[in-house]
Amino acid sequence: MSRILLSAALTCAVIAGTAHATPSTQIWIPSTDVQAFKTFHFGFDTYIRANRNDDGSRTPAIVDLGLTAGVLPFPKLQAEVGFDLIDQADPFGKYPLYFNAKVGTPEDAWFKGSPAVAVGGYNFGTKSDVTDVNIVYGLVAKTLPVVGRLSAGYYGLNQDAALATVFDANGVKGDSSGLLLSWDRTMTEISDKLWLAVDYQGGDNAYGALNFGLSWAFAKNVSVIFGYDIYNDKARGGENTYTVQLDINFP
Repeated sequence: MSRILLSAALTCAVIAGTAHATPSTQIWIPSTDVQAFKTFHFGFDTYIRANRNDDGSRTPAIVDLGLTAGVLPFPKLQAEVGFDLIDQADPFGKYPLYFNAKVGTPEDAWFKGSPAVAVGGYNFGTKSDVTDVNIVYGLVAKTLPVVGRLSAGYYGLNQDAALATVFDANGVKGDSSGLLLSWDRTMTEISDKLWLAVDYQGGDNAYGALNFGLSWAFAKNVSVIFGYDIYNDKARGGENTYTVQLDINFP
């Protein structure tokens, strides 16, 4: 895609907004969690802009419907694959299908005290230079007494995908890679149903953001996340968003 066309598409990207084609996640970034073998996860995520755009318009909400399945039977090596249908403004709304996959090992899998490790990819779109963001990442995580779980990693993406908005409207290049950091903890002192998390995706692109939120488990297999996303670069990520994410595991 030429730089001029990319810049034009970028303007549409900021107006349209961005959502993830999600593997198992924290609030925004991937986690080292992997869906168990022969189980499925259904996600219904919404992202609503907290403010109007500079021109007074309001960007429509983004809705992400996703299904993820655990596909490996080994307790020490697990894998999941999934797809998402993302409803958002055109031109990206014309290509709603995205794919994701992850392979990982849980904590203590190889020796006592070993961290969880995961590698994977998401937002594998179907339109070249438009939705093929193709984010790949690696993460490690460790749960500490009292503190909770700490995760750190790194990601890279396809800088030529318009949806990634690595290039701003003037053709200035941002970042096609960055850090992944998170903290999460079940607040057992209050309730086993309450979970808190803060995560961060580095980089000046559509995905760079600081995010925080809480989850409440309404049933053993049903929970809802309420969160807020603060984008690193407003010109690329747009106005901040409120997010509500329904998660259902079955069977």
